[in-house]
Amino acid sequence: MTEPVPLLIVEDDAPIRALLVSALAAAGYRPVEAATAREALTALAEARPHAVLLDLGLPDRDGLELVPLLRGAGAAVVILSARDATAEKVAALDLGADDYVTKPFDLDEVLARLRTALRHRAAPGAVTGTVRAGGVEIDLLARIVRRDGVEVHLAPREYAMLAELAAHAGKVVTHAHLLRAVWGPGHEEDVEYLRVAARGIRRKLEDGASGAPSLIRNEPGVGYRLVV
Repeated sequence: MTEPVPLLIVEDDAPIRALLVSALAAAGYRPVEAATAREALTALAEARPHAVLLDLGLPDRDGLELVPLLRGAGAAVVILSARDATAEKVAALDLGADDYVTKPFDLDEVLARLRTALRHRAAPGAVTGTVRAGGVEIDLLARIVRRDGVEVHLAPREYAMLAELAAHAGKVVTHAHLLRAVWGPGHEEDVEYLRVAARGIRRKLEDGASGAPSLIRNEPGVGYRLVV
């Protein structure tokens, strides 16, 4: 019988922590609790969690300081925080967090983000095969994109942006990361380049009749996410 995956919950609010423990246990995980940064580091060494749900407002240390330590130990990190400032989200993602969910949160969304983070932990590094998102298929080896089985031509920058998002499918990729990867160093502030490329990708690959972006989702002020 497979052992339940250990997950660490770092949250100083006891009712929220209890809610998360109950939800994760019901989903088949083995939750481990910590109310402070000190307890979190102890649990990290003892329980070796595969992923961490991390609050930033801890009583003894800023949660952002823990992100590199948690990532260094091989754990995926999903931030759960009341801090909704764009700068906080970008800082957490740049430090290595896999995702950022703002409180109050929806439990189903948290579980979905957690599953995505765990998939990335199980298969670290860039995706080198085929990524499917709805009716869109991105073959990263052959550099071919298909929609409903039909090959679609993307401009070079459009393909490069889509491929970078596909390599981190389901995760938020920050503006700065995309701009460095696609346009090169020195373009980290040229966010309009991303908007133009995203519009081109959506026009060619999304169903415009739906009205809302279905493939590439914008996280305002932070980055983009390929929805899978």
